Amino acid sequence: MRRNFLKIGLAAAMTLTGVATIAPQKIVNAATLKAPIKRVQIDYLPGKDVKIWTNYQKGQLISFRAKNNSKWNVAETAVDKKGKLWYKIGDNEWIEARYTKDLDGEDNESNDKSANNKKDKKAKKQKQPKQTNKEATPKPTSVTKKPKKPSQAPKNPSSLPAATAPAATGSAAQRQQAVVKLAKSQVGKGYVWGGNGPDAYDCSGLVQSIYSKVGGVQLPRVTTDQVKMGTTVSMDQLQPGDLLYWGSVDAPYHIGIYIGNNQYVHASTPDKGVVLDTISSYFYPCVAKRVIQ
Repeated sequence: MRRNFLKIGLAAAMTLTGVATIAPQKIVNAATLKAPIKRVQIDYLPGKDVKIWTNYQKGQLISFRAKNNSKWNVAETAVDKKGKLWYKIGDNEWIEARYTKDLDGEDNESNDKSANNKKDKKAKKQKQPKQTNKEATPKPTSVTKKPKKPSQAPKNPSSLPAATAPAATGSAAQRQQAVVKLAKSQVGKGYVWGGNGPDAYDCSGLVQSIYSKVGGVQLPRVTTDQVKMGTTVSMDQLQPGDLLYWGSVDAPYHIGIYIGNNQYVHASTPDKGVVLDTISSYFYPCVAKRVIQ
C-alpha cells in the first residue's frame, strides 16, 4: 500500500518500537468504510517530524517521517498494552496519536460554510423571474453540474503511453516489456496516499495500475496482499517486470517494479513522487516476485 517510503538501511530495518506484543483492545477496520475514519494533522514541535513505524507493536522504523503540520487520512486505530493510541496512515505505516490533532472540526466548519453558500445561492435563484417549462427543466441541471467539473479533469487512462491493450494478451516477454515501458513513462508523476493515477499514485497503486493495463495481471490493492502473488525469484535472477518488496517477506511496506540494469521504478514519497532508482545495499529488497510467466 502506504508502500511508499525513502531508503532505509538494513540496520534501521531491525530497529524495534518497543511496544508490547499483545493484541490491541480493538482495531477499527477501514477497509469496510467508503472513506477514512478521519483526518488528522501532525501537531508536534516546530521543525520536528514524527516517526513512522511499520506496525504499532514491534514495528520497524521507516526513514521517512511525517512532517509537522502535514495532514493524513486515518485508516485504522489500535491501542497497545501501555494504553497508547496509534493511527494507521498507510498500508503498513503507523504513528502515535498523541502527536496529532483531529481535523474533523475544521472539516465540519468548511461543510457548514459550503451549506450556507448553497442556501444563499438558492435564495437568489428563487428571486429570479420564473421560466417556462421548457427552459426550467434543463437549466437547473446544467447550473448544478458545471461547478462540479474539476478545473483539471482527470486524464483518460487510455492516454497513458504504451498502454497498448494488445500487449496485455501477448507473450510473457511482450507483456514484461510493456510493463517496463509504461513504468518508465510514469516517472515524474506525483505521490499521494491511496492514489491510483493517472497523475498521482502510492507505491501499490502504481503497480496495480500498470499491471492491469499492460501486464495482463489483476493484482490486489495493497502490498501485503500483492506479495502473495506470483513466484519468488532470487535477486541474481531478476527479469524486467519482476516485483521488488521492502520490509518483511510476510508484511512488506513498499513495492517497486524492476526494469533491468539493477534499476526499478516506484512511487517513493510525497516529496519525490514516482522515481527511477538503483538497487543498493542501503535499501535492499527483502524479496522479489514474478507475476508474468
